[in-house]
Amino acid sequence: MKIKKILILGSTGSIGKSTLNVIKKYKSEIKIVCLSSNKNYKKLYKQSKLFNVKNLIITDYKYFLKSKEYFKNKKINIFPNVSEYLKKNKKKIDLVIVGISGLEGLMPTIEIIPFTKNLASANKESIICGWKFIQSKAKKYKTNFIPIDSEHFSVWSLINNDKDLISKIYLTASGGPLLNSPSKNLKNINIKKVINHPNWSMGKKISTDSASMMNKVFEVIEASKIFNLKKQTIKIIVHPKSIVHAIVVFKNGLIKVLIHETSMEIPIFNIIFKNTKEYFYRKTDINFKSLNGINFIKPDTKKFPYINILNKYIFKNTYFETILVTINDELVRLFLNKKISFLKMQKLLLKFINYYSFTKYYNEFPKNTNDIYIMADKVKAYLKKNEKIFK
Repeated sequence: MKIKKILILGSTGSIGKSTLNVIKKYKSEIKIVCLSSNKNYKKLYKQSKLFNVKNLIITDYKYFLKSKEYFKNKKINIFPNVSEYLKKNKKKIDLVIVGISGLEGLMPTIEIIPFTKNLASANKESIICGWKFIQSKAKKYKTNFIPIDSEHFSVWSLINNDKDLISKIYLTASGGPLLNSPSKNLKNINIKKVINHPNWSMGKKISTDSASMMNKVFEVIEASKIFNLKKQTIKIIVHPKSIVHAIVVFKNGLIKVLIHETSMEIPIFNIIFKNTKEYFYRKTDINFKSLNGINFIKPDTKKFPYINILNKYIFKNTYFETILVTINDELVRLFLNKKISFLKMQKLLLKFINYYSFTKYYNEFPKNTNDIYIMADKVKAYLKKNEKIFK
């Protein structure tokens, strides 16, 4: 195999670190051309030393300026954003891993597409809000798109060229830390309990989204866009062990199930080494003990009311997706800052998405990525102006 050139956006986050863990074993076969972080330039430097990376992107301008002094005598090129990096580095990359969280990941994703053969993304917000722009640009530059999230990667792996035969897709949800908590106990649930995911090690934001099941709502929207399927085709099923990641039911009577341990390194390994038979994740066999007692549960929409959003709204690349993502981001931030309770967070979101101030945009379409950012800013400004509604 020739040396693969890889760029990692968000290398200090969980997806980035998982990617580097995979690459660590194969450093002689892979060249990392660039790493990026929002603020964590000291961690970025440690990564650059370990993997001999000469180009780094620090997107928070305050920390970019700090890092310039820090890197002054270290023979490393520092850039404030992807576009500045691309001005100096125009050669096609084999693979870009997008591990940035939030809508901040949309613009770099769009900008990098012409310069990579393969784009693998775990950035939910950019897919949910800007899929039509990602898809259009990827098609124009013949860039392959591969989803990283375990559920979407599993579906992508299972369907091959049989998309027209799909009858139903089930995305599995662990149920998070609150699955077995009685609803009456959720009133005073604390942050520590909410972010203590039983199966996955994740950041506070995504752990909160998992506990509320908003994460799974987002994944259904993502899947409908990535695979061009009606949302009615995609269902959520609770599977507490989290070893089954997706189930695809076909019209020919076949049902395919994808199982792997709860590690994001497995999808990432298979993305990096797809179409090669020279490398193996590691010697493994089936752990039958973990497979025994697999159970699937219909999600409780009273405990997880966000799931009802999937029945009520149509996802057709309007401003609705951006408004939903932004409201959720702001409310999760308030919850994690102890400004509102977990239940209040849920009630407010379900209330806000019905406000006329937002619903009037649900049949309007963003014309470009900048429109998406403008709408996100409008939503934040509205919520800030009306802070009294949080009390």
